[in-house]
Amino acid sequence: MNLTEVNVGEEYIIKEILTDDEELNAFLFSLGCYSGEPITVVSRKKKSCFVSIKDSRYNIDNQLASAIIV
Repeated sequence: MNLTEVNVGEEYIIKEILTDDEELNAFLFSLGCYSGEPITVVSRKKKSCFVSIKDSRYNIDNQLASAIIV
């Protein structure tokens, strides 16, 4: 399942990132978002969600969240 389908407040382990965009992959990697890392959806908005990765919080849009498989 992807991040748009998970329960808020539960920790999940990232299995893979489904994107062909190398720039996006590099950006996510710089945030610490890669396979094997824990991630938590802290809250959801209509078009985005706040995630916690390595003690930092980021706001990502739903399109990006749907590319992160847990």
